Amino acid sequence: MTISDKNEDLLKSIMESFDRIKHVDSGDLPDIDLYMDQVTTFMDEKMKPTTRHPETDKILTKTMINNYAKNDLLPPPVKKKYSKEHMLVLIFIYYFKNVMSITDIQQILGPLTDQYFDAKDGMSLKDIYDEVFSLRDEEVSLLKENVESCFRYAHGLFEDAREEDRDFLKHFAFICLLCLDVYTKKLLIEKLVDQIREEGQEKKKKEEKTK
Repeated sequence: MTISDKNEDLLKSIMESFDRIKHVDSGDLPDIDLYMDQVTTFMDEKMKPTTRHPETDKILTKTMINNYAKNDLLPPPVKKKYSKEHMLVLIFIYYFKNVMSITDIQQILGPLTDQYFDAKDGMSLKDIYDEVFSLRDEEVSLLKENVESCFRYAHGLFEDAREEDRDFLKHFAFICLLCLDVYTKKLLIEKLVDQIREEGQEKKKKEEKTK
């Protein structure tokens, strides 16, 4: 079943939107420590394309940053200034908060910042950030293939529906497929976080026994 020209244009627009999604390269981070106003300005400039309403949506606010520090998601600033590593942690938080609870974010960021934030030798937080995003382009390509497949499948349904309802039902089916994908991945993330939490508790118990 072929897709209408209108929906082919929609699919093309969706594919093009993937190409506009960019992560902040660690090399683009300022070489100097920043005050909070400078941090929020930098994040807004770099990550606006990822927002639904770029003209009004805020990436970060002072209140958000203060709450992250209060909830032990972000190490405290030094003399009210934030380093490159603070910026990297904020970027991780920005992505995580859309799919994870504050408690779960604490669980995975805590060990990361404890061990690698401001590390003097060995692997740094920047190394981890760069490694995580090194395969971004390849992953986006795979994601585009999957989304296009779901789109074409959904828009091959409901051919017998009333013409005035047909496009809505096809879009609804596409949204359902995407939601199922997000839901199952969210469940997987929660299981992984729970495993990390359990392993951390076991490690703590063993350390207490050896004291």
